[in-house]
Formats: sequence, structure tokens, C-alpha cells
Amino acid sequence: MIVLEWLFLTIAPCDAAEPWQLGSQDAATPMMQGIMDLHHDIFFFLILILVFVSRILVRALWHFHYKKNPIPQRIVHGTTIEILRTIFPSIIPMFIAIPSFALLYSMDEVVVDPAITIKAIGHQWYRTYEYSDYNSSDEQSLTFDSYTIPEDDLELGQSRLLEVDNRVVVPAKTHLRIIVTPADVPHSWAVPSSGVKCDAVPGRLNQISISVQREGVYYGQCSEICGTNHAFTPIVVEAVPRKDYGSRVSNQLIPQTGEA
Repeated sequence: MIVLEWLFLTIAPCDAAEPWQLGSQDAATPMMQGIMDLHHDIFFFLILILVFVSRILVRALWHFHYKKNPIPQRIVHGTTIEILRTIFPSIIPMFIAIPSFALLYSMDEVVVDPAITIKAIGHQWYRTYEYSDYNSSDEQSLTFDSYTIPEDDLELGQSRLLEVDNRVVVPAKTHLRIIVTPADVPHSWAVPSSGVKCDAVPGRLNQISISVQREGVYYGQCSEICGTNHAFTPIVVEAVPRKDYGSRVSNQLIPQTGEA
């Protein structure tokens, strides 16, 4: 039983923070996958540089020890090595910058015609979500509030400070546009598995585009210090198959009258 549980925890996607976690959460969007690939590529070259520099340092300490060379040879010029140590460090940032800029520009790119638009409004300390595509009139819209579940009300298996009473239900493999804004102080809408972090600035409408590639439940939190209850504004995005999205929206997200 313990072996089966270990295998399940190993194979199951990591879409929430875990105790003593070192790596990133599993990617749910192409954007997050690109971020992780860039991180792994850069880390590989960092290891090579670390090994090379460490070998040079150890070799210098060994061969130029005061007991082995009481009178060391004085070297005042080394044209070749000076050229190499100037050119190579300047080339390495170029190899890092090119894919980094490509990834940054793709992150800022907004889908011209998204399938679904969701407006996330930050409050102290909860969130309001508005499905703008389902507005029937100026007075009525499909909105709901999302509050964190108190620790005393958590069920078995739910994560502390990460669960909410109303999740953001989205269809998988669909282009989504998230409009982020606050109602009071600066907030942030960040979901690590999706590779997005968008600041909610008072008086501004910021937008991001995501496309969740697999079904699952993804957790995030506010990344701005928005007040004393900053830690109690989690974000939960649930990606469901397209065929189930319509029924989930019609059954759980009931239109409410009021201002968006």
C-alpha cells in the first residue's frame, strides 16, 4: 500500500506547492513549459561553468602552493588567455538573452480573438470573477466571489490556505483571456503551473492569455503585499474538458444581479 501511494504521488502532476519543494510545479501551459525548458538549459550551462572554474581554482591552489613553489614564476602578460576570458563571457549572455527575449515577447502577446474572457477583480481579501461572455445585459452578469476556506472547514486532502469555496472553471485546450484589476489596493493574479503572474494595479486593466493543456486543479496566490490578510487570497483554477464546461458553468455559476 505504501509503495502504491508513493508511485501515485510520484506520477501525479504537481499543481500545488509541496513541503520542501525544490523545483517548479508541473507545467500546464506551453508558456510554463517554455519557462522550465529555459531554466533547465541555463542551469546545464551553469553547471559546466561551475565545473570549469572549480577545476581551474583547485589546479591553481595545488600547483601554486607555497610548499611546492616557494618562489613562484611571475607572469605579467597573457594575451591569449585575456582575449579568451573576455570573449567567452560576452558570448554566453547572448545565448541566454536570445531565447529569454523570445519567451518574454510571447508572454506579453495577447490572443486577438480569445474563446473566453474572464475578469478577475481583487478585493481585501477575496476575489470576484466575471465571465464577460455571458453578460445578458448591463444590469446582469455571470459573476461570483471566491473566498478562502477557513482552516476549521477544510476537508480531508484539501490544502491549507489554498482552497476556495468557488473555483474558476475553464475549458482545457482553449485560448483564454484574463483581465486583472483591483477594487481597492494593488493585488496580483498568479498561478505557477500556468506560468502567469499579472499585477492588479488600481485604475488599470491588465490582461494575460493562457491556454491550459490538460485537465486538473491549479493553485496560486496573491504575489503582492495587499494587507494583513494577504496570505488568505488564494486562486484556484479548475480546467475541465470542453464537453463538461458548459454544464459546469450552468450548474455552478449562477448569474447574479449587480455591478461587475
